[in-house]
Amino acid sequence: MKFPQPVTIKWVADLIKAEVVGDASKQASGINEIHKVESGDICFVDHPKYYDICLQSAATYIIINTKDVKIPEGKTLLVVNEPFEAYLTIVNHFRPFEPAVKAISDTAVIGNNSVIMPNVFIGKDVTIGTNCIIHPNVTIMDYAQIGNNVVIQSGTVIGSDAFYYNTKKNRDVWYKRMQSCGNVVIEDDVEIGANCTIDRGVTASTRIGRGTKIDNMVHVGHDNDIGKNCLIAAQVGIAGANIIEDGVTIWGQVGINKTISIGANAVIMGQSGVVSSIEGNQVYWGTPAVNVIEKKREVVWIKRIPELWKKVMDEKK
Repeated sequence: MKFPQPVTIKWVADLIKAEVVGDASKQASGINEIHKVESGDICFVDHPKYYDICLQSAATYIIINTKDVKIPEGKTLLVVNEPFEAYLTIVNHFRPFEPAVKAISDTAVIGNNSVIMPNVFIGKDVTIGTNCIIHPNVTIMDYAQIGNNVVIQSGTVIGSDAFYYNTKKNRDVWYKRMQSCGNVVIEDDVEIGANCTIDRGVTASTRIGRGTKIDNMVHVGHDNDIGKNCLIAAQVGIAGANIIEDGVTIWGQVGINKTISIGANAVIMGQSGVVSSIEGNQVYWGTPAVNVIEKKREVVWIKRIPELWKKVMDEKK
């Protein structure tokens, strides 16, 4: 999330009651979680396992719960007891929860010739381009950006909160939600089927590229970056923070793990499970998904196991 305008680190420190280690006069441009952080951003870390990852990231300012770390050149620390609570304080300051009072917010911008059917909800600062069709009972949550010539079928939710939690086993409630302050960006000529859910980014954007077509009952998790002209069939589940390049085809009931990449023009056959990054321009099948020719050979050998076992037992007689 980018701030409306840059703020000094001293101002941030006063807001979250932090001790500054470094130059308090510098200005932060936004706050982001580790997968989306950029130069000028604030990031937080509260576990020694991830200290170095965060310190070596693109983040310029680190909210952390210790001073006992080697600080890379150009970084500034904001030291607090509970970095996660400090993150929530910043998010709630810039994007506080505001209950909706209308089905279509007064701040929404809807382009010419776009059709909004009955019982649609459109939240705060949503933009919808021209020549779109938003079917009944669609929900478009705050800050979503919808391009031109987009079709969204009934019952779909755009911009639901990310399934993303801060975990600590030393408190009564182990999983505490990281409040989502990102959005969803749907580019031109995208079609989304009925009863789909597309989660907003935790602090950045979930993006659906131009010309991509999504079938019914598909779930797209937070911070995914889906390329142009992809085809995604029914009941696909995509976990968070993946990069799916242009022209990828994903057939029905495929499950995709988090924080991986799928190369351009890959085809993933139905009911496969993608557990790690895969290259483009190949066809994949199975769990874990592998090249379809390799998988077919494996299936042939599995089918031959009874025959081979019988042969071995006959030879022992």
